[in-house]
Amino acid sequence: MPLSTQIVGQQTQSFKHTIDARWTMAYASGIKDTATCYMDTENRPDVIAHPVFSVCLEWPVILDARNLKSAVTVTTNEATRGVHASHDLHILKPIRAGDTLTTRATIIGIEKIKPGAAQYFRLDTHNQHDELVTRTYQLSISRDVDVIGDRNFVEDPPSWPDFSDIEVLDRIDICVGKGAANIYTETARIFNPIHSDRAVALAAGLPDIILHGTATLALAISQIVHHYADGKPEKIKRLGGRFNAMVLMPSTLTLVVHQKTRTGISYTLVTETGQKAISRGFVCW
Repeated sequence: MPLSTQIVGQQTQSFKHTIDARWTMAYASGIKDTATCYMDTENRPDVIAHPVFSVCLEWPVILDARNLKSAVTVTTNEATRGVHASHDLHILKPIRAGDTLTTRATIIGIEKIKPGAAQYFRLDTHNQHDELVTRTYQLSISRDVDVIGDRNFVEDPPSWPDFSDIEVLDRIDICVGKGAANIYTETARIFNPIHSDRAVALAAGLPDIILHGTATLALAISQIVHHYADGKPEKIKRLGGRFNAMVLMPSTLTLVVHQKTRTGISYTLVTETGQKAISRGFVCW
């Protein structure tokens, strides 16, 4: 069945998580980032979470969005065609161990595009004081799925930073181990079998299990924090990019840094075959 624009403006249920150091440390370790700021519970029991950690809290609401009511409902098969196409994360407050966080999604727009149905989410996470901690604008594309209704938006996603991607300032290699997707599945608590079960991945037409887009993003951000943010993840106020080529394992990615300004940097993440795993990547301070 097609995706209906009737669900635009609807919200998912709210999902509450109590964040503990065991989870934040596992997430950082799962992407091989054991920086002291993520791991030192002796001197700072409320250790900071990795900047991309909020995706762990957003996964349940993305799944719940499939339950929103309309005159027509996408089938299970159609739902599995959805791919995470772009990510724009705004960090108002760093997430720390001890936080109690509540996350909810709003469908802010749906439109028909050449590959299929484009669905835009706004994902809001508030803390125990009802303060907004993170806000993510996420685009999901359901390939070969039609749309019922005219283009419908209740809110336009914000424009992305205008960074250059022409120059090359730096190249940093990132090794991705054979079991990286299985490890990320468990530490992020993001369960999608195309990332962990080879039989399911092959049945979906993939060459093998592939790395999560958010894991690929987290690997890039770790290097940017280390090389360009003085090892201080709390300096990052916004990050994002477009997910393009799949990442197979084992492999080596190359972080190509294009521009560094006083407000942030731009980058591309490239696979071994020269494809862009992440294009139009950006980080803002």
